[in-house]
Amino acid sequence: MSIDLRSDTVTKPTKAMLDYMVSAEVGDDVFGEDPTVNKLEKKVAKMFAQDAALFCPSGTMTNQIAIKVHTHPGDEVICDISSHIYNYESGGLALNSGVQAKLIHGDRGRVTPAQVEENINPMFDWLARTSLVAIENTCNKGGGSIYSFRSMFDIAEVCKKNHLKLHLDGARIFNAVAETGDATELIGEMFDSVSICLSKGLGAPSGSLLLGNKEFINKARRVRKVFGGGMRQAGFLAATGLFALENNLTRLKEDHKRAKELGKMIGSLSFVESVLPVETNIVIFTLNKSTTASDYLKKLAAEGVLAVAFGKYSIRMVTHLDFTDEMLEKVKKIMKKAA
Repeated sequence: MSIDLRSDTVTKPTKAMLDYMVSAEVGDDVFGEDPTVNKLEKKVAKMFAQDAALFCPSGTMTNQIAIKVHTHPGDEVICDISSHIYNYESGGLALNSGVQAKLIHGDRGRVTPAQVEENINPMFDWLARTSLVAIENTCNKGGGSIYSFRSMFDIAEVCKKNHLKLHLDGARIFNAVAETGDATELIGEMFDSVSICLSKGLGAPSGSLLLGNKEFINKARRVRKVFGGGMRQAGFLAATGLFALENNLTRLKEDHKRAKELGKMIGSLSFVESVLPVETNIVIFTLNKSTTASDYLKKLAAEGVLAVAFGKYSIRMVTHLDFTDEMLEKVKKIMKKAA
């Protein structure tokens, strides 16, 4: 059996989660009549001090809906060059909303308030209208890097001063707060919209939520329908999200502990040039050009360890709730052997 470190999305529902799922009370969510979906939306909105929430199939959809609602065609969105909305959403910025990205070179995916302010376009006819700032916490390509509370607050203040909307791609926000201890309510209050993923560290099989005020969510609900994201008896999926929130939040630190231990070991390997600082559950390392990521991944796969290339010489590994201490020790041995 393979040890799968390609992503924290590869987890399988436990029997307890499945039992919770099949016992869910359901209805037609397009009519707003699924009680389990409604319960999940209300719970998560309250967690982040927002008025309302919308349950969607994926984080890409919640991000894309938020961008669509916050912008008009021809607008510009400020984001880091490594952000998910720019790199991994199939050009959705342009395709779905007709907007372009103003890319900032931040620190492992984290932009500063000063960088945001410097990249706001003046209101000239020949420039795109800056309408939205989007930040990602934690940042995937930044190796699970975390925004400080102060930095998010200051970015929010810049946005308010300049009448810009602020969106949080919080696909792994629970990994961030597991380390910082920041209150989710205080984080949520800073943003005009928040995207929360349930299928990563929390271990649900699918589902993300988009949070905002009632007017925003009413508009978002219509865009979800346009995007084909209206689901009927979605309570079965929503139930797995409720289970995950009730049972899998506090254990995220276990994933971080294993990732940090894995990163430390990888940094000691002679063929590894560098390892990004490991803050949460993502380990990204660069080989020293003696072999390519593709070749090394083939060696690992032959020994039953799966990971993904993040460039010609870079590799990403992600720990998760199906990755145990025993697996960690086995991976250490295999990686040394595969050298």
